[in-house]
Amino acid sequence: MENQAEQELRRQIEEFYLPRQLVDAIFETGEIPSVSVLRTVGIGFIDIADYSYLSRFLSAAENQALLNGLYTAFNSVLRSHGGYLNKIEGDSLMFHYGGPIDPSTRGLDDDAAAPEVARKLFRSCVEMQRVCSLFNQADVRFLENKASPQDMEMLDNAFKVMEQIRSTADVSPSLSAFFQIRIRIGAHMGKVIVGSFGPVGARQWDVIGEPVITAKRMEQTAPVGGLRISKELYEQLEQAGEVDAYHADFQRKAAEIGSSFDQVSREELFAKRGVTIAEKQNAKFDSFSVQVHPDLPNTLAIQVGRLCDTGEEGVSRALDIMRYHRGNRYVIDAIEERLTDMGVELRKAPMLRAILPKAYDRLVERGLSEEELDAKVNEGFSLFEILIRLGEYQDVLKDDESVSVDVGTFNSYDQYLSQTRRVIEQRHKGERQKAMQRAYFYHVVFPTVFESLRASILEYYYLGHELEAVESA
Repeated sequence: MENQAEQELRRQIEEFYLPRQLVDAIFETGEIPSVSVLRTVGIGFIDIADYSYLSRFLSAAENQALLNGLYTAFNSVLRSHGGYLNKIEGDSLMFHYGGPIDPSTRGLDDDAAAPEVARKLFRSCVEMQRVCSLFNQADVRFLENKASPQDMEMLDNAFKVMEQIRSTADVSPSLSAFFQIRIRIGAHMGKVIVGSFGPVGARQWDVIGEPVITAKRMEQTAPVGGLRISKELYEQLEQAGEVDAYHADFQRKAAEIGSSFDQVSREELFAKRGVTIAEKQNAKFDSFSVQVHPDLPNTLAIQVGRLCDTGEEGVSRALDIMRYHRGNRYVIDAIEERLTDMGVELRKAPMLRAILPKAYDRLVERGLSEEELDAKVNEGFSLFEILIRLGEYQDVLKDDESVSVDVGTFNSYDQYLSQTRRVIEQRHKGERQKAMQRAYFYHVVFPTVFESLRASILEYYYLGHELEAVESA
């Protein structure tokens, strides 16, 4: 028999590792569910972007403290909405709404539960992105005075790690200048099997089915700092009026803080995108990329400005941000305005020459000087317009349709083989031409555009340091 100390240790282990929400639900229903059920459930996945890069600057204990604090923050969102933290796998987590342990939908059929599941799932995803921003600022307002002493201890430990890395001189200058956690979130809803899975002594409350895989795919292709939702989830939100309500609320918040996002359209806020799955023979799934931060343009513009003042490594990370957000006109316009205010002279003529050589040649034929060319291109094209044309160039090259050539009918062995050989050679010629065009874009056009940006920013950076040296001499 176990002695009192062993019993106490067992109690502590169970309290430490067993999910409280699951235990509470079992007590409320009066029994452990023994049979799995088919239910409509909303599933979300969160992944920390570039955590392998961030973790290199942290010890094992610091990594643990940082992740524990971050997951404590996320779990506070789930607790407030009744969501269930299904599992944590290193730097990612899975959560879901609906099913037998969700108190708000337990007694409802699937049709009645679906709108509530969709609403809570979507709002939780948005709130988690915003909580992540507060977490980066060591701001605990998201707790709403509901944190336990253990929660506060975990958050305090995580904040100390971030403060330490930001003040340490021997780490990357761009990292210490703007150390922050950034996440991507994906969400989907559908019918799954809900129940207990696993052998005796290692059972887990889980959800199983294709919707779980789809939700993970949404996360894997979600924008960093943003959210990707499936077509099915979007349609539920639209039917419930949540899409229009979110759009109005987003615009209002953007206007309050003076963000250019106050003009964002519903279609830009919920940008429809096709997700291509390679392992599904390049099958495409409709999804929606959702903006969640009304202050994103201003925040990224400030970050890019700071990075550009930290030297070449900072400039590289600033370019990474511009590459990533090159399709977002609000972000790119804000970054261009910030760089211009700083005194960066963006040379757009070389970018135009790489992307639209014929348009550039027509300007040259007018006999314009190099200075006049720069002025003409800068006047006619914003940085966003340049990057959009770069994206259009890239989209043309993404056409994966094979060259179609008719083999013809079979008349004889020699005739058929001769015709087939001709078809194969024609197809090879077409594929080789497409491969050369792609190679030219990715090895010449794309890098030329961003190296021109790099050179413009470095010109500003080193000119400023030269002036500082002269003034201090």
